[in-house]
Amino acid sequence: MKTILTIIAILFLTLGASAQDMQYSQFYAAPIYLNPAFAGSSEMTRIGVNYRNQWPGMGQTLNSYAAYIDHYLFNLNSGIGLIVNGTQESMANLSTMEVGAAYSYRLQLGFRSFVRFGGQASFVSRDANFDNLVFGSQIDPDGIIGDFSGENLGSDAKHRFVDYNFGVLFNNEHVWLGVSAHHVTQPNVSFIQGELSQLPMKLSAHGGVKFDLANGLAQNFYNNSKGARELVLAFNYKRQDPFNQLDLGAQVNLQPLVFGLWYRGLPAVGSALPNNESLIGVFGISLASGLDIGYSYDYTLSKLGQANTGGAHEISMRFSFLAGDSNQKGRKASSMPCFKY
Repeated sequence: MKTILTIIAILFLTLGASAQDMQYSQFYAAPIYLNPAFAGSSEMTRIGVNYRNQWPGMGQTLNSYAAYIDHYLFNLNSGIGLIVNGTQESMANLSTMEVGAAYSYRLQLGFRSFVRFGGQASFVSRDANFDNLVFGSQIDPDGIIGDFSGENLGSDAKHRFVDYNFGVLFNNEHVWLGVSAHHVTQPNVSFIQGELSQLPMKLSAHGGVKFDLANGLAQNFYNNSKGARELVLAFNYKRQDPFNQLDLGAQVNLQPLVFGLWYRGLPAVGSALPNNESLIGVFGISLASGLDIGYSYDYTLSKLGQANTGGAHEISMRFSFLAGDSNQKGRKASSMPCFKY
């Protein structure tokens, strides 16, 4: 049964859903991947990495990784960023690599209220290793597999294209709300020359609210000062035809520790069947030095079953520091109040 589920899941991911994006449970720890308007949103310089191991219990690996750097230009009210994303699926030997550049502009609406407009252009490479495919012409009467099938698939093993993403992000001291559109030109991702397989546009709406809890009870162990105590509620809705998904979550920041819980799925509405995907626990530590480390685990709620999938593991790390105008140190007027992970 586990083997059957493995085959169904991998085929769904690599064939039926080959034109779907990978996702991170700690999507606020991969901010530019979520919305290019997040480039420079911390109003500092950030360097971050993300890694996700999806369903290790299936016996085949499905890994995602990302690295990014962004910086805020105070004199231009602009953020710039560079992002590298990759996925690797072992069963189909399919890999994707993306290198993108992002830009955002911050506009002040009122007292401590801001809106950011962002865009991203990426170069994407999709590679498939067809060398491991076995055709009937390779198998002799004794069942021995020969080296050459007679098929010439080398020219179809790679595909390159350019991709474009856009986003808008509003925030004040306690609330943020963003929308983003990825793959706006719906590029062709087919490996076969002359065939058309468009990558569906992905639309996302995300936001939340931060509540300041009682101060004075959390101690920063590194400089003996009082730390932040916050409760943050957030959501992220995504649609990429024909799929919909909703993430709802909460995080408590007891500096330097962060605890979070997410639900991923779509609750039943009317006569529709519920689509429960996973329950996600998050733990992080945010040091006074600017280093943030997060770990999350996805517990599978879908019919695939936790025992079959093994859930999903995810790790994020980022380092934030002030580079440039030292007079801006400690600036909080327009910094984002959103999730850390």
